[in-house]
Amino acid sequence: MDMKKYDFLIVGAGFFGAVCARILTDSGYNCLVIDKRKHIAGNCYTENINGINVHKYGAHIFHTNDEKIWNFVNKYAEFNRYTNSPIAKYKDQIYNLPFNMNTFHQLWNVKTPKEAIEKIEEQTIKYKNITPTNLEEQALKLVGDDIYEKLIKSYTKKQWGRDPKQLPPFIIKRLPFRFTFDNNYFNDKYQGIPIGGYTKLFENLLKNIEINLNTDFIKNKDHYIGLAEKIIYTGAIDEFYDYEFGKLEYRSLMFVEEKINIENFQGNAVVNYTDDSERYTRIIEHKHFEFGQQKHTVISKEYPKEWEENDTPYYPINDEKNNTLFKMYKLKADQETNIMFGGRLSEYRYYDMHQVIGSAFTLCNKILKHDNR
Repeated sequence: MDMKKYDFLIVGAGFFGAVCARILTDSGYNCLVIDKRKHIAGNCYTENINGINVHKYGAHIFHTNDEKIWNFVNKYAEFNRYTNSPIAKYKDQIYNLPFNMNTFHQLWNVKTPKEAIEKIEEQTIKYKNITPTNLEEQALKLVGDDIYEKLIKSYTKKQWGRDPKQLPPFIIKRLPFRFTFDNNYFNDKYQGIPIGGYTKLFENLLKNIEINLNTDFIKNKDHYIGLAEKIIYTGAIDEFYDYEFGKLEYRSLMFVEEKINIENFQGNAVVNYTDDSERYTRIIEHKHFEFGQQKHTVISKEYPKEWEENDTPYYPINDEKNNTLFKMYKLKADQETNIMFGGRLSEYRYYDMHQVIGSAFTLCNKILKHDNR
């Protein structure tokens, strides 16, 4: 039998592919990583623009409670102590996120958790007995009129490109309240941003591993499958199967980047725009992720949009129709013997970065456990 050139071909140089490549290489396997983009790091890619590490595909804040995952990423980058504390701008008012005592004070001038709870109960009592049939009803039942009107309604409409009355209620099954004066968006034990940007982390993660960029696996599938004993595929699962059962749907984003010759544009890394006066949902000021002191700044305005064929797919639309379609692809993928699927696009689910890494750990453990070499 002919020996293949590589033990593993890994399609995609984002977190799932890069973590698998590192673990398998360190375990003695010969890996080739390919990616159709011109850069490594997938949607985590950061580009240094005049000394500021710009998150080219939107804000990425690393957070986890898993010590094993935290220790793993810290082997490849030093993380700073950045804490995600976004703010929301509604008309001329500023509100803290997530919903906490600062938010409730800004909304209603309440000063104690007891007063805040009473105000929320007063706002939600009239919706108590409804069975939500859409997102608007679900939100009103959870948070009442003020929070819905000021912080959810228009933002959601921009995010999904649909009126909240047309969206299913499951999108916001819960909206957590925090009855403390704590603006830290995440409750996780570990949080931060790689010093020097995510691209630097990926360069270290993929050190001494063969990588081919600008390489489209789908366009030359048979050739690439022939190169390796096994394939780890992190691209879109429906594209792998040539859309045999139909196309899975996504929401996409467009970023408009601007360099501004002032030191500080908005005083925070992330500001959400929750009214409908602007089409963008938020502005990211990248220097604040790494406490930059540069004399200039770079901002990105984030515009949600319908996903089209050449767009980057960001958010899977996990409604009943798409989930049913995905199950058909998953059934087919599960029957493959030498091809393994993993990551956000192959699993058709929204993953935080630490969850992608955890999923890659699981696959690698399975491979190493069944290693017959």
